[in-house]
Amino acid sequence: MELNMKETFKALIVREQSDGSFQRSIESMEASSLPEGEVIIKVEYSSLNYKDALSSTGNRGVTRKYPHTPGIDAAGVVISDISGKFQPGQQVLVTGFDLGMNTHGGFGEYIRVPSAWVVLLPESLSMEESMIYGTAGFTAALSVNKLVNYGIKPEDGPILVTGATGGVGSVAVSILHKLGYSVTALTGKAQAKDMLIKSGAKSIISREELLENAHKALLKEQWAGVIDTVGGNILEAAIKSTKYSGCVTCCGNVASPSLAITVYPFILRGVALLGVDSVECPMQIRTEIWHRMASKWKPESLESNSREISLTEISENVDLMLKGQLKGRTVINLNK
Repeated sequence: MELNMKETFKALIVREQSDGSFQRSIESMEASSLPEGEVIIKVEYSSLNYKDALSSTGNRGVTRKYPHTPGIDAAGVVISDISGKFQPGQQVLVTGFDLGMNTHGGFGEYIRVPSAWVVLLPESLSMEESMIYGTAGFTAALSVNKLVNYGIKPEDGPILVTGATGGVGSVAVSILHKLGYSVTALTGKAQAKDMLIKSGAKSIISREELLENAHKALLKEQWAGVIDTVGGNILEAAIKSTKYSGCVTCCGNVASPSLAITVYPFILRGVALLGVDSVECPMQIRTEIWHRMASKWKPESLESNSREISLTEISENVDLMLKGQLKGRTVINLNK
């Protein structure tokens, strides 16, 4: 199984215009234009993440050079691997590292990447399911893993998940529910209540409820643990209201990258704040987490919290994501 380097394939290309704006379009690329790498993969599925939306609009903090093909997630079939680590025909997935940031990403029918980025797809997980998870689901699982390893147990009390309708938050709710935790979902979308309850949330609170009296150095103890996906004042209030010896994980900054808080939750309540990074996660941990996601952590409602689109529908969904109008996970079927 080989790819003819003169063969063309379709990809979403983001180009900078003469006026400084950025335009997205589906174009034909020649296989010879793929970046250097050991493994060529025919992409079957990808997914839409917030970082992809930023890359698709010319955000230099995500992607330095254009034209560019975003897509930080990809699942597909190995065409060839000069390293010998993978065999043609094997189903694999790639998330994190530099894929879709400054390396041609999963919004194209083929990718070429280092073998060190590639994970063999667990047998009990389909390519489509792996992209329902994607980077967002993997980040959610890493966050849950931090809470579990810290020693937070279901009987210790409720777990707060912020940004609960987003990609990371929605999967975190489902995994926590599967593991027996009582989940409180925080969202600014009142219409999402039914979706969150179906995903496993026991209760739902609004941003306004969490932020009540948020100016205080400490708030009423409520959460045994927190999975925060948004940062800013939401993370601040979550830390202030975490129980004694509780644990808060942090993986996002869509609200703000700043954190204005006193040391009191840490030195008076012993609260732990743990960062979560899914980009450079070591392969040993990465593989272990994917196998958990494919087995005992796999939510029964995984597919119900997702929707499938085609390559040609990515652009309009990027706009919806940036307006905060998407819920759950958006999977791209490159064969659709």
